[in-house]
Amino acid sequence: MTISQLFKKIVPFTKSYKNLIFYTLILTVIGSFAAQVNAFILKYTVDSISDLLVARTPLGQGVHLLGIISIVLLAKEIIYSCVQFGQKFYGEKLRIMIARDFSQAIVDKILTYKLAFYTSTTNESGKLQTRIDAGISSLTRLVQNFFIDILPLFANAIVALVCMFLANFYVGLVGLIIIPIYFFVSQMQAQRLSGFRRNMRSYRENKSNQIINLIDSITVIKSFVTEKIEADRHKKIQYDMTENQMATRKTSFLFDSIKGFIEQIGIVIVIILTAYFVLNEQMTLGAIMFHIMLFNNVSAPIRQLHRIYDEVNDALIYSESFFGILEADDQKEQSGKYRPAIIKGLIEIQHVDFEYPNGHKALSGVNMIIKPNQNTALVGLSGAGKSTIINLLDKFYEPTTGRILLDGVDLKEYDTEFLRENVGLVLQRNHIFKGSIADNIRYGKIDATMEEVIEASKQAYIHEQILELQNGYNSEAHLLSGGQQQRIAIARMFLKNPPIIFLDEPTANLDAIATEQIKNSLDAIKVGRTVIVVSHSISQIIDSEHIIVMEKGRVIEDGTHEELYDNKDTYHRIFSAMANSLNIQKITESMRED
Repeated sequence: MTISQLFKKIVPFTKSYKNLIFYTLILTVIGSFAAQVNAFILKYTVDSISDLLVARTPLGQGVHLLGIISIVLLAKEIIYSCVQFGQKFYGEKLRIMIARDFSQAIVDKILTYKLAFYTSTTNESGKLQTRIDAGISSLTRLVQNFFIDILPLFANAIVALVCMFLANFYVGLVGLIIIPIYFFVSQMQAQRLSGFRRNMRSYRENKSNQIINLIDSITVIKSFVTEKIEADRHKKIQYDMTENQMATRKTSFLFDSIKGFIEQIGIVIVIILTAYFVLNEQMTLGAIMFHIMLFNNVSAPIRQLHRIYDEVNDALIYSESFFGILEADDQKEQSGKYRPAIIKGLIEIQHVDFEYPNGHKALSGVNMIIKPNQNTALVGLSGAGKSTIINLLDKFYEPTTGRILLDGVDLKEYDTEFLRENVGLVLQRNHIFKGSIADNIRYGKIDATMEEVIEASKQAYIHEQILELQNGYNSEAHLLSGGQQQRIAIARMFLKNPPIIFLDEPTANLDAIATEQIKNSLDAIKVGRTVIVVSHSISQIIDSEHIIVMEKGRVIEDGTHEELYDNKDTYHRIFSAMANSLNIQKITESMRED
């Protein structure tokens, strides 16, 4: 990304703050002229004192002169301080406002992206967080520095250069020639550093992602005693970062030394040239200090150029990934406009193939019909494609080929938001948000009253357990057990009250009592709805009126429990394995003894 491309992308975010920018520009113009006052005053002071000494003027007249000069300089400093305050305040305010807008823009945008965007290996949570944080930080810092440092410095330099030319063409020419040389060296420095900075971005993303994974996996790490392996893995990233940082600093220091040498050469030439003109009586003695101070004002942005280039290059590098996220329009979820008055729940999957973005083919030629107000179980071994069916029905992904109909209308035609408002999803592990139990339940219907929340909790058989907590519904939800959290998710579903519900392993990894309690909740929520259950639970499978058996991404059997069991085929084998794993025979004997 070039600087011009970067500024084109930033400009739309600044349009709302035209007044702030206008005030800053006015202050910049005033400040650039005020910055030259010292040079003129110094010239006037040296020349006046020189004249007084030659004329042997009384001390009183000299003191009077110094008093006037002091008042002028004091007034200038007061004005300049006010100007700098205004520049910094407006620059900081602009930075804060644009940072807020960048943050909101990126959140608004990524919420519209399809699930494939988040499941991509290049968009892991740690990497995304680093790109977003670093992008916003570098971009807003660039905006702030542009109005606080870059713009005022270059405005001062231009005014100082004009003053040098007006005073003496040749001295002004020296100042003018130094600038492009310095720019050239700084540009070379930026090009050499850009590779190091790109590497650093990659290291930071990997480091952030690895730390998040480490924290998420801490139980497994400790149970397998792999702390040293994980520490060594992190150590390698740290060492790579260190080597990259040292190479960056070495390059920076080398070019900074070259630029410092160029600047000092410029000052020496100005001193020699002005001294020559003074000796040749073409300038007054004060002109030497006058031109040196003006040259300092010209070289001030040059001294800051390496830092400015650092800021710009950081912005260029991090803005690529930031705007890559912000402008990933190809990742936006597609939505139709169809919003029927009522959804009956007839689902037809016709000749559907599906391949995940990573290339894994999950479904091949799938055909199935799911009738309204009926419980349908998807049965099969792990990897059969059951959860993929749920993802397609919820429009998290779209079929590679084939189509899915809901009440006779292609799912693509449905308004995605409307569809999901009418579909409920209970997963194996449902996310519990930070906050109270009431707020977590209310997530199913944001504007639900407390009475509605309590009623939903009763329907999910969790109300009594919530009341036993010290703070009741105001207790922190993340402190609940796995089974309780699952019933919170079911309570959300009662609040949402959708006509279609998908249950994806809703009782997995729970103890027997919790499973039985949740089964009661699920039995209550299934009434009068179209329900699809993905489960390895015998009780949930038997309770289903319709069973679809999948294997390796294909539908191989379809019917009721009795029909499929009598076929002595795949379903019979799976069901028998489930029963044997539970040791049904011994359980039955124990119950007979009771």
